[in-house]
Amino acid sequence: MAVVAEQTVERLVGKPAPDFDMESTKNIETLEERVKLSDYRGKWLVLFFYPLDFTFVCPTEITALSDRYEEFTELDTEILGVSTDSKFSHRAWIHTPRDENGLGDIQYPLGADTTHKVSRDYGVLLEDEGVALRGLFIIDPEGIVRYQVVTDNNIGRSVDETLRVLQALQTGGLCPSDWKPGQNTL
Repeated sequence: MAVVAEQTVERLVGKPAPDFDMESTKNIETLEERVKLSDYRGKWLVLFFYPLDFTFVCPTEITALSDRYEEFTELDTEILGVSTDSKFSHRAWIHTPRDENGLGDIQYPLGADTTHKVSRDYGVLLEDEGVALRGLFIIDPEGIVRYQVVTDNNIGRSVDETLRVLQALQTGGLCPSDWKPGQNTL
């Protein structure tokens, strides 16, 4: 276990993903559709946490994932972004154009972890700030966490690396360093 911001980050890899049920932007107009882990049963899920809406690094990640959403769906994978902001803040950010530091339309929902329970369960909550670290989890169709990475909030994540790891996991084989899709596994 690693110590991050005076809290312990639990290893979730190989374990059932912590369950969740939270408000979301799944229905951007009514904001009445919740998002649950069970919604993703039978598919791969890229679940990622980010600190706050209307910040500077976060929209670059969220829009980059959205711009490449089809590549994920071709791999039978869904995406869900989560922060401790409200569904109303999420909707306002989505309705703000990209050139004004907004998200514009995105291809997947954002979860509103206003109780901080989901962030805490996934070990990414900075308790003293009430925000999540940048955590990314790949959950398999059976609900098992297969990949976990938590980084400093100043560092954006790579969509290419997320896709590479997802494809490596989906091979079911042993993938050496710098393995890329189409290459042999060990």
